[in-house]
Amino acid sequence: MNLKDITKKKRLYAGIGLAFVGVLAWAFITASLITRDFNRNMQKSNQADSQQAVVQGVILTETKDDVKYWEIYGETGNWNSSNGIAQLNDVTGNFYKDNEVTMSLESSKGTYDSKKHDIILYENTYIVLKDGITLNADKLHWIDSSSPIVGEGHIKIKKGKELLSTADKIIISPDYESFKIIGNTVSKVYEDRK
Repeated sequence: MNLKDITKKKRLYAGIGLAFVGVLAWAFITASLITRDFNRNMQKSNQADSQQAVVQGVILTETKDDVKYWEIYGETGNWNSSNGIAQLNDVTGNFYKDNEVTMSLESSKGTYDSKKHDIILYENTYIVLKDGITLNADKLHWIDSSSPIVGEGHIKIKKGKELLSTADKIIISPDYESFKIIGNTVSKVYEDRK
């Protein structure tokens, strides 16, 4: 069979078929090139970026055997599942002992490390202890219920009109009953005259 014996109609169909196969081959090759670059870029990207979530109204709490140790709330925040760290904004919270609030707090920013189980509050941190003592600090670090709480930077402690202390650092006992101030300390104790 030779080319002259094929009718014009069959040559037209063959041409259209070849053009269609050519378009499909071009699309397949182009798609594989794009996909290869896309997959390579995805492999290069940091896994932490793909596992991060932005959240609104996050509540974190530690409870064991129906006993609540603490709870903190952030208006907004980020959760990174690969390193287990939550970064919170506009933080408020409570720490408990014997099912009573022993310390309340608020701070502009904070982090919670779920692997280490520690909380760090920083920027405009304000604390109120159950006995009415208030504390301002640049940074506060809570590790666990058996470790002291450490506050650093521009420490200011007040108890009504009875006590005013400033320091660089404070260490609060795990039971919140006592504290130690360190570095550039100034304390003023006033007599209550009624």
